[in-house]
Amino acid sequence: MAPLSAFLRFLFIFFATLFFLSSASASFHKSHHPHVAFHNYRDALTKSILFFEGQRSGKLPPTQRVKWRGDSGLSDGSNLHVDLVGGYYDAGDNVKFGFPMAFTTTMLSWSVIEFGGLMKGELANAREAIRWATDYLLKATAHPNTIYVQVGDANKDHSCWERPEDMDTPRSVYKIDPKNPGSDVAGETAAALAAASLVFRRTDPSYSKLLRNRAIGVFAFADKFRGAYSNGLKAFVCPFYCSYSGYQDELLWGAAWLLKATKNPTYLNYIQANGQTLGADETDNTFGWDNKHVGARILLSKAFLVQNMKSLHDYKGHADNYICSLIPGASFSQTQYTPGGLLYKMSDSNMQYVTSTSFLLVTYAKYLTSAHKVVTCGGTTINPKRLRAIAKKQVDYLLGDNPLKISYMVGYGGRFPQRIHHRGASLPSKAVHPSKIQCTAGFRMMKSQAPNPNVHVGAIVGGPDLHDQFPDQRSDYEQSEPSTYMNAPLVGTLAYLAHSFGQL
Repeated sequence: MAPLSAFLRFLFIFFATLFFLSSASASFHKSHHPHVAFHNYRDALTKSILFFEGQRSGKLPPTQRVKWRGDSGLSDGSNLHVDLVGGYYDAGDNVKFGFPMAFTTTMLSWSVIEFGGLMKGELANAREAIRWATDYLLKATAHPNTIYVQVGDANKDHSCWERPEDMDTPRSVYKIDPKNPGSDVAGETAAALAAASLVFRRTDPSYSKLLRNRAIGVFAFADKFRGAYSNGLKAFVCPFYCSYSGYQDELLWGAAWLLKATKNPTYLNYIQANGQTLGADETDNTFGWDNKHVGARILLSKAFLVQNMKSLHDYKGHADNYICSLIPGASFSQTQYTPGGLLYKMSDSNMQYVTSTSFLLVTYAKYLTSAHKVVTCGGTTINPKRLRAIAKKQVDYLLGDNPLKISYMVGYGGRFPQRIHHRGASLPSKAVHPSKIQCTAGFRMMKSQAPNPNVHVGAIVGGPDLHDQFPDQRSDYEQSEPSTYMNAPLVGTLAYLAHSFGQL
């Protein structure tokens, strides 16, 4: 029996050694695998959506997770006998601007349309964030040929530093109608309603139909009564959300979303007939709340690439031109980057262009992959993998891979901005300080160096300057203010990254 025992012992040691070596090899490959992420994109996704709850206006629901916020703006619209309670404060102030709110809604919806299937538990939260906006937009468009586009006098609001819950500045209401048209804000509102109708198509068909039908009427109004809303409302909407790029881009963008939501050939005919005059092939390469040309090109290129709408062939070329303008270090690139590698468009809230561009990159990469196509830049071929890598690098910079090693998303990572330019976050909550903080009394906190008492989890700030520097000063709204349209495009990109790195 002794030789057999020795043999069995030998077999045991042999197989144990093999197991150890294979485990070590697997562990080595796992730790050196290019698909290992250095960021928790899932955590960032959760926080990017949670941010919207801190921006809510109106009567907060029992499910409200951001507890330092309370009810606010409960009589909004009453001076014109309309119900305009709800919606979002766009940034760090207490005004409801319809133009950026509609763009935020469109981008949140597009994020869910493209990447909602990857969001798992966060999908319900993303839908809630969209619905908080669309419920308000339905109120704002309840009267035919009229859109209520702003609640609050921005100049008077900015002369106070107070919590939304304490507001005592005028809640003036501003609208567009046939006498004072606003094809830009109306076109964007139509896009938002149409995009959101796709989000709710399966989970709430009747709500989806209501959104789609309202989008059709709002777009018809936008197209029939043409003009920029900042012409008639200049004193109230400028310089905050002036329509600098005109309204043509919103008409093309709105028609593109209605084509997607309704599949009605009327919108395809509209795009074919008006695309050129609405700027389809312009070389403006900035995508944000004001200029939608690039977004329309990417969206319409899907109709060609994935749905084989041959008549939209040109939009693939238009989209490629935009992508080529972004490639770092390439001779055909037209985009500036900081020494640390961040895409840099302008000093004021630059991070909005980082998040919107990253979303377009991963989304266009998805379309190209489906169609087995690439981007051609002169004699250079750019594949979808390269687009995703550029987007990932931008998101990683935002989350902390930058010269200062700071996350520009509040509450994510070990180091993030402490003094964001945000009234509600910078003043003690009602639970801590129940008595009213008067209009100008809050400026003492605004000017202090103390960290904000409320951590506005998920808020993305304007970001660093051209030299990768960030002072973290509350008074510096260009670099330290968050906004809904900064977060909205990032939701989709983070869902994609979290899924592709096995975190969802």
